[in-house]
Amino acid sequence: MAAGIEPVELLVAGENVEPELLAEVATLAHPPRVIGVFRREDLPRGETLPDIGLALWHVADPGNVGTLVRSADALGPAFVALSPGSADPTGPKALRASMGALFRVPLVPYDDAPGRRVALVARGGDPLGDVDLSGPTTFVLGGEREGLPQEVLAACDCAATIPLVGEAESLNVATAGAIALYELSRRRAG
Repeated sequence: MAAGIEPVELLVAGENVEPELLAEVATLAHPPRVIGVFRREDLPRGETLPDIGLALWHVADPGNVGTLVRSADALGPAFVALSPGSADPTGPKALRASMGALFRVPLVPYDDAPGRRVALVARGGDPLGDVDLSGPTTFVLGGEREGLPQEVLAACDCAATIPLVGEAESLNVATAGAIALYELSRRRAG
């Protein structure tokens, strides 16, 4: 496979699995004809982490977790660190939202995220464009309802806000993470 991880088994509708069973496992309205079975142990673990990352604090929506993994792959290379209380990135919705990026992006526990921690907050942070993003950088993002608690904010090196020019009060957490990764990759590309 492109990510260098081989499936344990390929389930092909009508060949080695009944199409109805494959449809039930797929959880999609229009299931694929083929599903790959992989071991969690084979996913990238982060023995050597990129110097860019996202640390997710209680991001419970699996679609947001999967989308952030996909953004880390597209705008990195970057790792994703997950706190307890975050959605399982290997669950069906997160895996689907990651569009296969889960097989390329290292996942680590929240406390293992290295580098300077930049909290992304809806209000009250320095404008993201003004924040020093040189060196290893981890963007810290909170769940959409609660955001980041005070103790998590206090452990960060700084707080950044993405300035909004429209009337929306805030951005979706996956959108904010993607914008922050884009800003960092844009600056580093020079």
